[in-house]
Amino acid sequence: MVTTKEPVLGFTEALVRLAHLVQQVFEEVAKEHDLTPQQAQLLCLLIDGPVGMTELTRALRLEKSSLTGLVDRAGKRGLVARTRDSHDRRACRIVLTPDGERLGALAHAGMADRLETLASGLPREQRDLLGSAIAGILAEHTAATGSPGPPADR
Repeated sequence: MVTTKEPVLGFTEALVRLAHLVQQVFEEVAKEHDLTPQQAQLLCLLIDGPVGMTELTRALRLEKSSLTGLVDRAGKRGLVARTRDSHDRRACRIVLTPDGERLGALAHAGMADRLETLASGLPREQRDLLGSAIAGILAEHTAATGSPGPPADR
């Protein structure tokens, strides 16, 4: 059981502080691999295969022009490439290059390792309960909005 001398946090404050901690970890892992946090998010989103620009704008919550710039910069680094959408020749899908696959896998593994380490002091039952509670919040958000919300690391 994790013990702390800090006062018990309320639900909202605890979630906000956890979100900030997760973002900090993401930034640190991205920096270790010479990526910006947005580039790391992009690579992690593409690990499972090509994704269209429209889906990426929703998942990353970026304007189209900002996403285009992000993809252009990642493309110049040799991390991603544009491919034609087989269903709509006007559209393109973004795919990882071999270097992008390697860095995406490293960033994902780094995030997972760090977050697992942060939670390692919690008993398995508490970790499972916390995971279930968060999954429930995310599922309710998706059901209410039709949007999965911010991207998961994967």
